[in-house]
Amino acid sequence: QVQLVESGGGLVQAGGSLRLSCAASGRTFSRYTMGWFRQAPGKEREFVAVVNWATDSTDYSDSVRGRFTISRDNAKNTVSLQMNSLKPEDTAVYYCAASNQPVNTPSASQYDYWGQGTQVTVSS
Repeated sequence: QVQLVESGGGLVQAGGSLRLSCAASGRTFSRYTMGWFRQAPGKEREFVAVVNWATDSTDYSDSVRGRFTISRDNAKNTVSLQMNSLKPEDTAVYYCAASNQPVNTPSASQYDYWGQGTQVTVSS
């Protein structure tokens, strides 16, 4: 069982930066692939970024690649999402998720645990 709690959301102007953090409980955090997803009003939840537990390899959606960076600290049971050059279209609730799969997956259905989400609002 893994419990996830996100923090770091807020209101920022376009072009600004935010850093989201996700704190995980559970002794086997290092064995989970960790992902970030987001959901804007009226839209489906979409993949943002993922970091693999076995290789530390990362992957990003095309819309955030080059602007966002995902990282994990297994000693602290945390995964972070550094978001730079934010755009109004990045506005959404951001969710942290954990997957038992040893591969990077953008599919929300492959994730077993979810946080409650944190709101990110980017003003133009």
